[in-house]
Amino acid sequence: MEMAVANHRERSSDSMNRHLDSSGKYVRYTAEQVEALERVYAECPKPSSLRRQQLIRECSILANIEPKQIKVWFQNRRCRDKQRKEASRLQSVNRKLSAMNKLLMEENDRLQKQVSQLVCENGYMKQQLTTTVVNDPSCDSVVTTPQHSLRDANSPAGLLSIAEETLAEFLSKATGTAVDWVQMPGMKPGPDSVGIFAISQRCSGVAARACGLVSLEPVKIAEILKDRPSWFRDCRSLEVFTMFPAGNGGTIELVYMQTYAPTTLAPARDFWTLRYTTSLDNGSFVVCERSLSGSGAGPNAASASQFVRAEMLSSGYLIRPCDGGGSIIHIVDHLNLEAWSVPDVLRPLYESSKVVAQKMTISALRYIRQLAQESNGELVYGLGRQPAVLRTFSQRLSRGFNDAVNGFGDDGWSTMHCDGAEDIIVAINSTKHLNNMSNSLSFLGGVLCAKASMLLQNVPPAVLIRFLREHRSEWADFNVDAYSAATLKAGSFAYPGMRPTRFTGSQIIMPLGHTIEHEEMLEVVRLEGHSLAQEDAFMSRDVHLLQICTGIDENAVGACSELIFAPINEMFPDDAPLVPSGFRVIPVDAKTGDAQDLLTANHRTLDLTSSLEVGPTPENASGNSSSSSSSRCILTIAFQFPFENNLQDNVAGMACQYVRSVISSVQRVAMAISPSGISPSLGSKLSPGSPEAVTLAQWISQSYTHHLGSELLTVDSLGSNDSVLKLLWDHQDAILCCSLKPQPVFMFANQAGLDMLETTLVALQDITLEKIFDESGRKALCSDFAKLMQQGYACLPSGICLSTMGRHVTYEQAVAWKVFAPAAASSENNDGNDNTLHCLAFSFVNWSFV
Repeated sequence: MEMAVANHRERSSDSMNRHLDSSGKYVRYTAEQVEALERVYAECPKPSSLRRQQLIRECSILANIEPKQIKVWFQNRRCRDKQRKEASRLQSVNRKLSAMNKLLMEENDRLQKQVSQLVCENGYMKQQLTTTVVNDPSCDSVVTTPQHSLRDANSPAGLLSIAEETLAEFLSKATGTAVDWVQMPGMKPGPDSVGIFAISQRCSGVAARACGLVSLEPVKIAEILKDRPSWFRDCRSLEVFTMFPAGNGGTIELVYMQTYAPTTLAPARDFWTLRYTTSLDNGSFVVCERSLSGSGAGPNAASASQFVRAEMLSSGYLIRPCDGGGSIIHIVDHLNLEAWSVPDVLRPLYESSKVVAQKMTISALRYIRQLAQESNGELVYGLGRQPAVLRTFSQRLSRGFNDAVNGFGDDGWSTMHCDGAEDIIVAINSTKHLNNMSNSLSFLGGVLCAKASMLLQNVPPAVLIRFLREHRSEWADFNVDAYSAATLKAGSFAYPGMRPTRFTGSQIIMPLGHTIEHEEMLEVVRLEGHSLAQEDAFMSRDVHLLQICTGIDENAVGACSELIFAPINEMFPDDAPLVPSGFRVIPVDAKTGDAQDLLTANHRTLDLTSSLEVGPTPENASGNSSSSSSSRCILTIAFQFPFENNLQDNVAGMACQYVRSVISSVQRVAMAISPSGISPSLGSKLSPGSPEAVTLAQWISQSYTHHLGSELLTVDSLGSNDSVLKLLWDHQDAILCCSLKPQPVFMFANQAGLDMLETTLVALQDITLEKIFDESGRKALCSDFAKLMQQGYACLPSGICLSTMGRHVTYEQAVAWKVFAPAAASSENNDGNDNTLHCLAFSFVNWSFV
């Protein structure tokens, strides 16, 4: 086969190097001719006929070659490039599959050893049950857990002994059968998956394990993973107190780590550990870690008084070099989080191996994969920002929100008062002067935070956060957002004396970047507002927010869902001061076996503003109801407000009132999305693949054929209902649907439509029809609107429309038609039946950016 491929390449290369001369014979291109063609190809791989003719005129050595032969050369050259890229891609896939196969074979060997061990134990237990004679109570325990003898943690020799023991225990967990591992629900291995994940079953504490392939070298991976604050969002700080060589080429470190509490209802955790870094004889790199006992070691008591000391059992990273480059990583996290110190309702959160897997183990492997893809140039980010800058923004937002939720005293936070009626805690940080970040903020006295936590019943976290993200106007006060934004920039509109502003109702979400599995998204949100003052009524008062959203991707298994945002200046500088606020929703009773139920719940979303009146099928409805009938989650809200010294009490009162109104709005939304709630207004988002999108695609295609007498989609390719949606989604023309409201807004668009408007399906519902047309386009639409409503369709002339980023888009023709339900679309006389009219569809033909 390799010889056949080589022969094919040789023939392809030979055909590229020959052309027909005037006598009809094939002659070879000269080296000079090939060099000239290659120069043009480097500039433009697909030149137009005019460019090819110009090339022949300007380049005398190509004068004897026909334009058609030049065209064929470029076609062959593009084909050869495509073949090379495909060959490179297949080689990369082959390497990944080979490495994944090796991992699966190792996992299979480990499982076979575990089965053999269990069979032996089972046989032994059967023998004991049939032959044992009850003589002494001490004989009742057949399997005992060996107790580790106390070592002297104050001497290098004692620490080295502990380190070697930790290494042996860690390796037995990573590649052996020391822990009874079961596959993480919903995380199936494959060539495109991040890795293989498992969680512990029936072991002391909670544990998780992962293994995967990463295209980085072992030493680089070890450096990244040891920098835990960069990828573990719950890590507040990590400090190395002592480091000394181990004598075998490795190093021993004594490490103190503080972690954030996820809610206001529980204290934070800290760890005092020994970390051992060494290499094995087979070339593998190991970083293992475990807690040190004893009250005399570690940081002073004053610095750790706000924390509950948790225990890290033998954990770490095994990094093995992989054939052909890259590394295979094995990660083990084994913790005892001291669940006794939290309220009963939160104990499942501290006793779940799945939570440890999601927050630590999977996050570590995802972060490494993210950095590897960024270094290879496989990821593209928005607004021209470097990946490291966007990653820093995400970390700052998350850390700022965690600081607000925890309110540590050594950060300068102190509690003002607590509202007993709703448990709203108001904390103040007068030492957190934002003028350290910007000279324009010198009047600020500090930051005030109003926060609360509450228990929600039968509310899927992903659904709630998705709704809060997509429909901000349902819970947020634009004037409060405008106040927070005004305090972060200089000018005549800074508080006090801020101009009164009206929110127009438009929210535009502009994506900046996302992680490799879309479990976290970074975006800029623009809230459009206009001043109510007479003298500057036409001036824009837009508010910009930097926002991260996690746990809403329908294919992701997340420990919690978050929406964290902070006002920013429209110039969006890299060192912009951030005062984050937001929401965190954590499922607290998700047992390991309930992970599949959580996956089902993650496929649901709320859209109270959608005009598509198609409910879920009875099977889905019953399934969703059963899967979340007993689910509970903790919602934590924290909003921060910069303030001036003499306005501290006023801002505190405003903050309490605002958080109280937000809580009321969230409770109303939670009741609506709960399967047992009063308002059963739960439906699926019009995302590709949802049943509603499939239905709408059929209506669009059928109505187009009924009105215009031609097929919108290729008839021969129509098979299942899903294929109709796929053809519509991949259609080259931009196809959009808008609602029939006094101010029509878009409710669906195919991929070309989203590209034309430079938006997403989420932000699409905040774009009105009149916004995308220029003045002449609006006039053409108004003049043909009566014709559209009377005969069911209208053809608009070529024109210009605007994307959400303000770019001009030209189109050769726009076609508009009514979209009816199937009964109306198949009827011969449906023009007057307004009750079945669903929406209006637009198709922009041959559009392009100016």
